[in-house]
Amino acid sequence: MFDPVIAPSGTLLGLLQRGRGDGTLHALAAPRAEALAALNHCVLNDPRHDWQVENRSLYYARLYLDLHGGLAEIERHLSDPDDHLDTDENRTGLALSVLGHLAAYGRHDALRLLRGYAATGANWAWALDELALRDDDAGLRALAGAVLARFPATPEGDAELAVTVRDAFEPRPWRLWADDPRPTVGARVRAAQETGSFDRWQRQMRPTGPRPDWSVRSVLDWADEGLERGTPLHVPAARCLSAVAGPDDRDTLVDVARRGSDGARCTALHYLAQISDPAALDLIETAVGTGSATVTEAAVSAFERMCGEAAVDRARGWVHRPDALGASAAGVLACRGGAGDDKLVLGALRETVRAQGPDAPPLWTLVDGAGRLGIGCAAPVLRHVYRETASSHLRGRAARALAATDPSFATGFAVECLWDCEETTREVAALHAETGDVRVAERLRRLAADPAEEAEVQTAVRSRIGPDHPVG
Repeated sequence: MFDPVIAPSGTLLGLLQRGRGDGTLHALAAPRAEALAALNHCVLNDPRHDWQVENRSLYYARLYLDLHGGLAEIERHLSDPDDHLDTDENRTGLALSVLGHLAAYGRHDALRLLRGYAATGANWAWALDELALRDDDAGLRALAGAVLARFPATPEGDAELAVTVRDAFEPRPWRLWADDPRPTVGARVRAAQETGSFDRWQRQMRPTGPRPDWSVRSVLDWADEGLERGTPLHVPAARCLSAVAGPDDRDTLVDVARRGSDGARCTALHYLAQISDPAALDLIETAVGTGSATVTEAAVSAFERMCGEAAVDRARGWVHRPDALGASAAGVLACRGGAGDDKLVLGALRETVRAQGPDAPPLWTLVDGAGRLGIGCAAPVLRHVYRETASSHLRGRAARALAATDPSFATGFAVECLWDCEETTREVAALHAETGDVRVAERLRRLAADPAEEAEVQTAVRSRIGPDHPVG
C-alpha cells in the first residue's frame, strides 16, 4: 500500500485527514457540500500511515452525524467492481468501521450497507465483525447462508472455513450459527469449530523452538537459523540464554558479540545488555561501527532496553553522534535523563524536526521527553509538530507535552483537542481545556452523554463538570 497523500495542514482536507479537532470545527463552519466532499475523500481514501494504531472512524462518524451526511458515496465505494480486484482490507476497512459507528448511533442506512457488504463484499469478515458488535441476533442469523456459501462443501473449503472460524476476531456470529438447526449451517459450523480446536491442541502439543536441554550454542544456532529464514529471533533467543547461560559462558558470549555471525551476535548483544554486563556498552558501540545493518539495528535496540545510570551516562556522550546510536541516545535521555539533560533533549528535538520533518519516528520519545522534563522553551517546536504531523498519535503526545510546557495550552490547542480523533488526546483536553469558553462547556456535556465515548474520557470530563467543578 502506498503512503497516503496528505494535504497541507491549513486546508480543510488536511485537517480532516490528520483527525484534528479543528477539522470538525472548520467543517461545521464551511459550506456543507464542501465539508461532505472532504469527509468522503478521507473515508474512501484512508489517510492514516498506520491504520492499526491510529483512530479515525469515530471521528468521521460523528462528523457525518453533525453534517447530516448521506452514505451514497460510501455505498458506491463498497459496490465498485474494484472491490473484488483490490482485496486489500485497507481499501474498505475505514469505511466499514465508520458504518459500524453510525449503526451504533442508530443509522439504519449504515446497518443496511454493512449487512449487504457482509453478504457480497470482498472484505466481508471486517463487515461481519462490525455487525457482531451492533446487529441483533435475527440480522446475524440471516447472513449465515451467504457467508457459508463462500466456502465450498469440499475438503479444501471445509479446511478454509475451519481456519476462518478459529481466527475470527468476533466469535458471536459463529456461535449463533452453530446453534442453527439446518445441517448445512449449524452442523457445518460446529464441525469447523471442532477442527479449529483440534488444530490449536496440535500446535500446543508440538511446540517448536527452544527446549530445556538446549545449550548456549544451541540457542545461538537457533537465532542464526531464524535470521536465515528471514525471521529475527535474537530477542527471544536472548531470553533463552538467561535460562541456560552461566558465568563460565561469559567469555564465549563476549567474543560472539564482538565477531560472531549476525544472528548469534545480535543475541549475545541483547543478552549482555539485559544483564548489564560491564562490556555491553563498549560492544554495542563497536557493533554500530563495524556490524551489518541487522547487527547495528539490534545493537541500538539492545542499548535502548538497558536500565541504570551507566547507560544514561553513556547516552550523554553519544547524543551528538550523527547515526542511529546518536538518535537512540537522545531517546534514552528523553525517557530516563535528568533535569540537567534538558538542553541535550531540546537540541535533539529541534535538530530532528529540522532534518527529518514533523513525522520523524525519533520524535515520539523526544516529544515525550520535552514534556517529562518540563522544557518550557520547547513549546514553539512542539506546537509546530502538533500542527504539521500526519500522525494522530504523535499529535496526542505533542498535546500532552504542551500541557506540561505551554501556559497557553488550556485556552489554545486544548480546546480543539476536545474534538480530536484520538481518545487519549480528548482525555488530555478534558483535563486542561479552559471551561470559560462556551464551546468547551457544551462539548464536555456532549462527551459525557455520548455512549460511544471512551470511559477514560468520560471520567476526565466528569472531573471537570461534577458538583465540585461546575461548567460555565
